[in-house]
Amino acid sequence: MKIKKLLGMLTIIALIATMFSGCGSQEKTSSTDATKAEMTDEERILSAAKDGKVGNWGLGNEYEIQALLTKYGQSTDYLVQSFDMDGFDDGSITLASAMTYNELGLVVNDYEGGYGYGDKVGTIDMNDQGVAMLEDNIFCSKEFAKNNPNTVKAFIAASLKGWEYACEHPDEAAQIVFEAGSSVSTDHQKYMAKEVAKLIKTDTKGNAVSDYGRMDEEAMQQTLDLAKKYIKLDDAKAAEKLSSLTLDDIRDTSYLDGAKSNDFGTPEKKSVSIQLKWLPQAQFMGYFVAKAKGYYDEVGLSVDIVSGGGDIGETTAVNNGTVDFGVTWVSNLISANSGGMDLLEIAQIYQRSGLVLVYKK
Repeated sequence: MKIKKLLGMLTIIALIATMFSGCGSQEKTSSTDATKAEMTDEERILSAAKDGKVGNWGLGNEYEIQALLTKYGQSTDYLVQSFDMDGFDDGSITLASAMTYNELGLVVNDYEGGYGYGDKVGTIDMNDQGVAMLEDNIFCSKEFAKNNPNTVKAFIAASLKGWEYACEHPDEAAQIVFEAGSSVSTDHQKYMAKEVAKLIKTDTKGNAVSDYGRMDEEAMQQTLDLAKKYIKLDDAKAAEKLSSLTLDDIRDTSYLDGAKSNDFGTPEKKSVSIQLKWLPQAQFMGYFVAKAKGYYDEVGLSVDIVSGGGDIGETTAVNNGTVDFGVTWVSNLISANSGGMDLLEIAQIYQRSGLVLVYKK
């Protein structure tokens, strides 16, 4: 009987010890989770870089990621990321590249094609980190601008009017793009339109912008400086040209000034085309709005909007005369001119970078 009582007491003691042990373990786990949640951007970058889990597509905006890694003393190597966010979802990529108006929306939202993370994710913004490079602009060849100055000014004027309307009426702009043949859902298109408007109405330092199309000297110089540092060209002659490029080699503000002051006459060429970087989506909503609202008609232009995504890049298409105007990132134009093209930025649409690294909290 005494032995039974003794065994019973030992069992109770063991259970109590197990309970306290469990409490201690749970407290430790919670503390670890709290520590992860409180990590700084620098700590997240260092951790992900050490594990080789910083992702990017490597199609021209890897330069911002490389500049960010350099800022924190890390190798510029990154994990090549696919165009979906499955790598982020399954944990194989800790810091995944995302455009605020596209992939980030898919990560956050639960509509068609979305992953539905909501507020369980955070972002590291290239603008806040001081490594932003300017993206979508309007460009043409220097020869086309020289031979068709009125056409260039008229096109800029009507396009900026379209962008202004689109930014003030993003839902309507999204619908216009959707009806023009968008490849994404209406819900995602509306999300995109609102986020794109932020990139146009805010500069790299977070200041409000009302001067649509402006070429901010400081932001453009930063883009050029980072391009010179991180763009790698195999051709020695092209690499040498890249190193000597100045802003005057890639942009001309006179056409923008003429467009804003309506200082232009009848277009020399009335039927023109613009090559997009990708398929129809709200990223390019200003051009679709300008066409749908008749803004191009008002300045005497008939405009064909050419979808991107094919074998011919926008810089090549403009350079060889297949199209008259194009949309590209400033870094792409810099690379193209270094390689022997003679292209000219005539308006800067996006005033800040849309690239972020997204992580799970």
